[in-house]
Amino acid sequence: MPPAANFPAACPVEAVVEFDSGVQSLGPLEGAAYRLIGTATCQVDRAGDRYVCRLVSSINPQKGAALNSDELKERFLNLVADENLRARVAEKSEGVRNVILALAFGSLVNNQNDAG
Repeated sequence: MPPAANFPAACPVEAVVEFDSGVQSLGPLEGAAYRLIGTATCQVDRAGDRYVCRLVSSINPQKGAALNSDELKERFLNLVADENLRARVAEKSEGVRNVILALAFGSLVNNQNDAG
């Protein structure tokens, strides 16, 4: 039986991205970090008035090839921008969303009262 092939261990790629905590909120950073699962890990720490995001690529990524440092930063920044936009849209549409939910649940209560 031939010996098993030995391949060099893949080294994870690391990158650091910093944000001013006065400009960037924590929620979108956590959302972007969550969306990196399978591609990389992200540890968000607060250092004074900065959020420091330490990104480490997965050795065996679930979605394609491993990213280099610049690609990892770019992917994370794009996800943060997307999460910031989602937060703004949610904030602006909160009133309409609450009215829709109130009408939907109000009609459910009325239907239950009519059936009883």
